[in-house]
Amino acid sequence: MISQPSKHCTVELNALPSRIGQVRRIVSAQLRYWRLDPLIDRAALGVTELLTNVHLHARPDKLCTVEIELLLDRLTVSVRDRDPRLPEVRDANSLATCGRGLSMVAAVSESWGVRPDGESGKVVWFTLTAPSPAAARPARPPYTAVAGSAGLGFVEVEHAGDAPAPAPGGGHAPARSAVAG
Repeated sequence: MISQPSKHCTVELNALPSRIGQVRRIVSAQLRYWRLDPLIDRAALGVTELLTNVHLHARPDKLCTVEIELLLDRLTVSVRDRDPRLPEVRDANSLATCGRGLSMVAAVSESWGVRPDGESGKVVWFTLTAPSPAAARPARPPYTAVAGSAGLGFVEVEHAGDAPAPAPGGGHAPARSAVAG
């Protein structure tokens, strides 16, 4: 049996509001690089909520480490800080302006949890199921070989299924940013 190595990315930061957006963009870009575009919105929301909790509640400081790891079909996003107090899930009423972070993480993830990290810290994590490698690849138009007067060549055939339609006028579609924000 051939084992697939895990993919791993780590970012250390002070969980300040200005840095939270940067880390969200880093996570988004890393997931695009790993061709996990379907997970970007949920991972970005989850990491934003966990970093916001560090910013609002962690003591003695806001230093933390964000880690994303892809192992087989499971993406794990974790945030390690230096505050040993474990977070609590709150029941926020409809008018509350805060207190929903862990409930949102639970809602967008397959699983989540918290564990002590030695005597002076904790790790809060969540997991997402990664799409199969075939589903994660960008769609490519099918090609077929045809014989012509100049020999054997390739000709594009109709897009099948839910493949994107060509841009109006036959040109390329406008480019999208590689980093969401």
